[in-house]
Amino acid sequence: MPLSFSSSEIWETIRMVQMENLDIRTITMGISLRDCTGDDIGTVSRKVYGKITRLAHRLVQVGEEIERDYGIPIVNKRISVTPVSLVADGNSEDDFVQIAQALDRAAKEVGVNFLGGYSALVHKGFTTGDLHLIRSIPRALAGTERVCSSVNVATTKAGINMDAVAMMGRVIKETAELTAERDGIGAAKLVVFCNVPEDNPFMAGAFHGVGEPECVLNVGVSGPGVVLSAVKKEPGADFGALAAIIKNTAFKITRMGELVGRAASKKLGVPFGIVDLSLAPTPAVGDSVADILEAMGLERCGTHGTTAALALLNDAVKKGGAMASSYVGGLSGAFIPVSEDAGMVAAVEAGALTFDKLEAMTCVCSVGLDMIAIPGDTPAETIAAIIADEAAIGMINKKTTAVRVIPAPGKGEGERVEFGGLLGGAPVMPVHRFGSGAFIRRGGRIPAPIQSLTN
Repeated sequence: MPLSFSSSEIWETIRMVQMENLDIRTITMGISLRDCTGDDIGTVSRKVYGKITRLAHRLVQVGEEIERDYGIPIVNKRISVTPVSLVADGNSEDDFVQIAQALDRAAKEVGVNFLGGYSALVHKGFTTGDLHLIRSIPRALAGTERVCSSVNVATTKAGINMDAVAMMGRVIKETAELTAERDGIGAAKLVVFCNVPEDNPFMAGAFHGVGEPECVLNVGVSGPGVVLSAVKKEPGADFGALAAIIKNTAFKITRMGELVGRAASKKLGVPFGIVDLSLAPTPAVGDSVADILEAMGLERCGTHGTTAALALLNDAVKKGGAMASSYVGGLSGAFIPVSEDAGMVAAVEAGALTFDKLEAMTCVCSVGLDMIAIPGDTPAETIAAIIADEAAIGMINKKTTAVRVIPAPGKGEGERVEFGGLLGGAPVMPVHRFGSGAFIRRGGRIPAPIQSLTN
């Protein structure tokens, strides 16, 4: 589907890039590894490395060519692969760590910053391979630089696998501890999902779903700064007019993402998949979702009214973006990662934004509790209970929710963690000190809700 642009649109895009932090956050190549099975782990690792480097060897080069051709920054070039538990089911924990290392070598060879798909889908139970992969996650993430991991523990159709939830509480804790010298950064590469999408281009939760083609190119757009500028220009607009302003802006941002995605797809000779039209903030000043909410009239993000403002923003972004692309997918909405959003960090430091308020906001945002540093001595059962709460929100509301928390080793409330780059840094936020252990130890599966019976 060719797209044409008027001269006024071109100049507007240039302004948004130069003045409002507009960018393509990521082009992500999805690669199926389902044909990379083998009789021994050496064979599997060689096949995995060979296929990724063969299909993605021009990904970074093409991204850079498009940046030059169109003048639009493409911040990240990434890869997602088939959930590794499906590729190497039946292998040992040590074998899975070897595969993670092969993935890391492949990512480094082709020059991408992250590779997602060290993943398992266990919302209804475990295979032997699922268990071995999950148990290997701490060592795999501590021993690699670019590999990201995700585990889906719940769906609206299946309910919540509370055994998996309990296990992930322990895994997150151990992953952070094994990377203590970097403030627990391993846990920043690990996310736990409910209702995970199979075509998400954003890390750490990207993987290449079983319903996807052999190879595909997905795009994640961004643009909080552009939306912020549009909102600021109309301080007196009522909510109906404000929603229209955001929709129009999201349309323009997504239209650019569609153009870049199709250009990259053509150059690489792989099918174009989807545009994920999420507003993904960065630590840069002026590139914040929190700032947009405050521009709507809130003194600080986190105060009363924040959830309503976020609901309006999220809905308007989806409506505007959906009109600009033939294929919208992934997560699509507004992200609220604390450490990656300077406005969120400021709100936490001001005492306006609490953990409980963030949880309330996840009912209406794009994903969930994201990039939140918590005290290093937080019990694994408490982390599991946080996951269970978030999974319940997703399950009941038929939406994707997720948890990416970092128990900062050796640090307590008010101290600071620093991860660098897009991951940013943030103050350690308090969590409830009353125990949830007896609740988590019940195990089993929380049944699917009545709204799952839709057939």
